[in-house]
Amino acid sequence: MKSSARRLHRQALMRTLRMLLPHLRRHRLLALGGLLALAGDVVFRVLEPWPVKHAVDAVTAALGAEVAGRTGGDQDTVTVLVTWALLLALLAGGRAACNYASTVAFALVGSRVATELRSRVFDHVQSLSLRYHSRASVGDTSQRLVGDVGRLQEVAVTAGLPLVGNVLTLVVLLGVVIVLDPLLSAVVLAAGCCYLLLSHYSAPRITDASRATRRGEGQLVSSAAEALGAIRVVQAYGLEQTVAADFAGGNERALRAGVRARRLAAGLERSTDLLVGAATAAVLGIGGWQVLRGEMTPGDMVLFLMYLKLAMKPLRDMAKYTGRIARASASGERIADLLEEPVEICDPTPPLEMGHVDGDLVFDRVCARDGHGRELFSGLSLHIPSGQRVGLLGPSGAGKSTLVGYLLRLADPDAGNVLVDGYDTRRVTRASLRAHVSILLQESVLFAGTVRDNIRFGRLDATDAEVEHAARRAGAHEFVAALPQGYDTLLGPRGDTLSGGQRQRIAIARALVRDAPVVVLDEATTGLDPLARARVAASVEELTRGRTTLAITHDLGMLRGLDRLLWLEDGRIVEDGAPAELFGRPGGRVAHWAAAQTREARA
Repeated sequence: MKSSARRLHRQALMRTLRMLLPHLRRHRLLALGGLLALAGDVVFRVLEPWPVKHAVDAVTAALGAEVAGRTGGDQDTVTVLVTWALLLALLAGGRAACNYASTVAFALVGSRVATELRSRVFDHVQSLSLRYHSRASVGDTSQRLVGDVGRLQEVAVTAGLPLVGNVLTLVVLLGVVIVLDPLLSAVVLAAGCCYLLLSHYSAPRITDASRATRRGEGQLVSSAAEALGAIRVVQAYGLEQTVAADFAGGNERALRAGVRARRLAAGLERSTDLLVGAATAAVLGIGGWQVLRGEMTPGDMVLFLMYLKLAMKPLRDMAKYTGRIARASASGERIADLLEEPVEICDPTPPLEMGHVDGDLVFDRVCARDGHGRELFSGLSLHIPSGQRVGLLGPSGAGKSTLVGYLLRLADPDAGNVLVDGYDTRRVTRASLRAHVSILLQESVLFAGTVRDNIRFGRLDATDAEVEHAARRAGAHEFVAALPQGYDTLLGPRGDTLSGGQRQRIAIARALVRDAPVVVLDEATTGLDPLARARVAASVEELTRGRTTLAITHDLGMLRGLDRLLWLEDGRIVEDGAPAELFGRPGGRVAHWAAAQTREARA
């Protein structure tokens, strides 16, 4: 079990380093400058005890003790003390300057690497298919993107930089003390070996506990995001206590895992404190004995004690940094897991840009299975001429939205092809394909920003005049103009400050300003009151005029205004024809469904 934990710890650390290495290379000059400043800090740190040694020996000699190479003389002693005091101040100033330079350099590297890594992760998450996003937790993904990357950045500055400096200090000090006194150097070497054993035992367990902590925190964020996102339902059904109990349970589990990680890290730090105390006592005893025998001067013993303090401080700090780095490795592993999620939908090589498109659509022998492995389409073929407005009907799970997803290349079928004006969607860039499609969903998605910005998202280079013209065509201009700042009015998250019908008409204006030859409607009028539905239907009529349209809807009024209806069932097209023909076909599926809808509306 312990060997498995150590293997997982090494694996997490190596995965984190491999993930960061490409970003570190881009800032190697700044990192090299930081390392040079760090080396200067180590040199000044090693030189700093020497003025103290000579000052102690000078005072000892002045008091009448015999010290090799020293003679009395008050004036000489005062001059020596002043000289060494000034030199000590200069060394301390030099060390402070080097430490400042190295800290700033590494902070800049850490911030830039974290910024690049966060952008890289976000871009990767956006490129993942709907299959991934349908099963992934938004809260946990956000936690990795913000919290875990932030922890990596923090640890790189607060632990990574000092750890490098401490290792360099230990190596240099070990060489110096071996030259000064081999016997006392054995104490420092033994303390270092004991620390390595303690760290080798503790670090994997800290990583394992930290991994559980970060996983629990990710689940906690997901629970909070889900509850707050559905706050209306929670309050309406009086589910506050139930949701709070679930959150409290997750909070308690995350707390227990966090306490375990902290306890293990504290155990390593306190064990190192005991080790440092024992080493200091040993040096004091052995060094005092050597002074009494005349084998070293009091200044030499003081020098050795200061070197021991310098050596033991890195050991004590390394115990603290080991816990931080172990926790950062757990965060790094979570980010690496996210980056290793395969991108299923990629641009072809070489990329092909689409030219002019009229909107002629062909689904050629499409075969696919759903997320449970059941057959969804089996050799489905369909041709929709440009400018034709087609309604997709069928039972739940028949694949209507999936078929539309293939057109936008949000997913690819297992076999068969989807063609737009003869272009195979797999052989063109996703950006050029999607630029020719406008989509209007049941829940119109608006972003925090101005009304003008939300409409302009349809085409970022649209002018203000084009934005306003699109809003007029969508029937949105009147209510937008009545807002406090008109088109510059800031909307709340998801546009919740507007009514459902108003949000939908802004979304239609966004689709209009895009001016795409293909329009996809996915339950665009569902959930609206009759007045809002009538207004949105008029805007939809304007949007779809002269454009190839795929409409998934249960709105009988909208269906009757289309050119063609398709009934999907059991992976194939069961009925295909004009609305009047299918609504009047005795025993037909469309006619039966329409009759049921009419009865339900009257009830």
